[in-house]
Parts: sequence; structure tokens; C-alpha cells
Amino acid sequence: MQDIENKSAPTLDQILSLEKQVWTALVEGNAQADRALLSPDFLGVYPSGFANRDDHVGQFADAPTMAQYELSDTRLRVLSADVVLLSYRADYLRPDASEWEAMLISSLWERRHDVWINSFSQDTPLERT
Repeated sequence: MQDIENKSAPTLDQILSLEKQVWTALVEGNAQADRALLSPDFLGVYPSGFANRDDHVGQFADAPTMAQYELSDTRLRVLSADVVLLSYRADYLRPDASEWEAMLISSLWERRHDVWINSFSQDTPLERT
């Protein structure tokens, strides 16, 4: 896992790099990498309901959940030097799907014991136009 070393607030690029590691784990089906990036008290708020870290990691039980992804329209809100909120648009293609889907995502990243971990994520699907 990539760690941001200094104690000042992180940059958008630094946090986006961490977020991309979560997405890469989804593409590679790497549950271990996914678990390492999420806090033990992780909370996901999804159209299907609430999810904890085990729920998020459990989606890798059979195979990767994403085939490709692109992140855009990124925004970073610095709440403190140790807590930031990353919001962005994700366009993604699921395995065996022919059409891309899109959602808006907000991810809360916290520096705990000098390691950045994702403690919260909320996904809002975008309607196809």
C-alpha cells in the first residue's frame, strides 16, 4: 500500500493514487489488497444498502468485479491534515458486460498510525442519458 509520508495535508494526486489502488484490486480480484486499503470500521453506502469491510472484500469470492475503469472530475476536500474527502466520477465496465456504467463516488480517507486508509464510501449511480 502506498503511504503518504509527510504530516501536511495530502494532495489530490496522492489520494487519487490510493483510490485507484482500490479500483485496481476490483479489476485484479485482489481481496488482500482491498482489505489492506479499507479501515476495520469501513462503512459503504450503496444502492444495495450498507456494507462493512468484510462485505466489500467479500465481493471477490468468485472473480473480479470490474473489467475496466476510468476516474474523472476529481475533487478533494481537506477536512484536516489527517482526514480528506475525495469525490469523483467513475465510469466502469463489469466483466462480461457490453455497456459502461457510471456513478459518482465520495470516499473518506483518514491517516491512522501514519497510514492512509479508506473509512467511508458512498456510491450514487448516474442515470443513462
